[in-house]
Amino acid sequence: MTKILYSDKYVDNKIEEIKKKIQNLKVVPKIALIRTTDDAGTIAYEKGINSTAKKLGVEVDKHLLENVSEEDLISEIKKLNDDKSVGGILIFKPLPENINEDNIAREISPEKDIDCLNPLNTAKVYAGDVSGFIPLAPKASIELLKFYDYKLKGKETLVINHSNVVGKPLTMILLNELATVTIAHIGTQDLKKHTKNADIIFTAVGKPEFLDKSYFNENATVIDIGTSKNKDGKFVGDLNEESVDGYIKAFSPVPKGVGSITNILLIENVVNYYINYEK
Repeated sequence: MTKILYSDKYVDNKIEEIKKKIQNLKVVPKIALIRTTDDAGTIAYEKGINSTAKKLGVEVDKHLLENVSEEDLISEIKKLNDDKSVGGILIFKPLPENINEDNIAREISPEKDIDCLNPLNTAKVYAGDVSGFIPLAPKASIELLKFYDYKLKGKETLVINHSNVVGKPLTMILLNELATVTIAHIGTQDLKKHTKNADIIFTAVGKPEFLDKSYFNENATVIDIGTSKNKDGKFVGDLNEESVDGYIKAFSPVPKGVGSITNILLIENVVNYYINYEK
């Protein structure tokens, strides 16, 4: 029987944990959101953050900057860096084509860089230090597995993604856990060869429901990080859940899986800013 790794109990526990942290603060935590696009996925992400923040009593400071120049965006970031009432800054992607994302990432204060974009924070991750800010989807994936008592040491793991926001940082976390890691990407010749040999597969491709049961062995656990719309307009993951249900060992669903955890970890990063700042 296939186990579905829902995140609702993890989220409920984490909410109570964060509420206790907030009760000990002298201020109301505030997260600043900067959005430059009306992209449907981005708006959905923003709504999810708003919902999570509301549950916790965290203030949301929204900045909609359509048709913004790089200079003006940087100016807005600097204001938020200097605003001591703001505990974290999140800049939604994609950014407009006229804006260099690397330049923007460098401007975010490392102490308020809750999505781990600043090179100083990403360098720590790639150096093997995963104790600070880490890109949220990789961290959420590991948190979900640990919640279900998975042991990663010695496991054959496969990461289907090699981006700076998922694949690379996730690989560093897995190495820190002493897992054996293989990375698959657009240049991988025989994906099934790798998926069938892995104990745990992390996928973040963004192709709706393309991984069916033919990709896996019966003992596989799949952590689905991908999110896209299928032909019916429904948000789904990379995994064809109907195909693998009853065949593989376990999988995380989309929705109600990794994505639900990323929002709560984002807010926790904000709250931790005030804890560190008040020391």
